[in-house]
Amino acid sequence: MIQAQNLATAYQTQFGNTVMQCLADTSPHKGGSGKGFRPHELLEAALASCMNMSLRMYAEAHDLPWAGTSIEVTLDRSQAGQTIFDYCVRFDPATSPDAQVRLLRVLEHCPVRKTLSGSLAFRDATQAPQTPSET
Repeated sequence: MIQAQNLATAYQTQFGNTVMQCLADTSPHKGGSGKGFRPHELLEAALASCMNMSLRMYAEAHDLPWAGTSIEVTLDRSQAGQTIFDYCVRFDPATSPDAQVRLLRVLEHCPVRKTLSGSLAFRDATQAPQTPSET
């Protein structure tokens, strides 16, 4: 579970779990200070991180030489009603072409990609305050 709360500086939001904290913000042209990750960057980071972890787990489980990868993810919302995650994997030059093909297939099963690819719904668990007539 992630909890988020606003800070004194406009739009800055501290978020985290019970162990780690991070800062989200919006860009200066939208009234923020630009000193934290923008919310859509956090979506990109979630996907890029999961992809990278998935590749490493697969490589280690299948005894593929692991020299590392770099993954870039960009969120494209330019088309109304459609969201596209563009990604690019940069393999270490020591990674064989065969291993690269195998590793790229792994990305189709990345847990965050599966989550973002499925049907999404939102459930509000907020407890609405009771009006005096309801008590």
